[in-house]
Amino acid sequence: MPGVIIIAIVLVVAIPVSVLMSGAVASALLGYFLKDEAETSHAGSELIETNI
Repeated sequence: MPGVIIIAIVLVVAIPVSVLMSGAVASALLGYFLKDEAETSHAGSELIETNI
């Protein structure tokens, strides 16, 4: 019986949290690299200063 409870907790809590956290890490890395690439390819543009 305790095994069923542990499996239910893993399915309801651990897996969704790990999926959300891995998605957050992936989006942070993607945003960092895309912003860095855009700043280098558009160096000297007056619109770069308006980015936050």
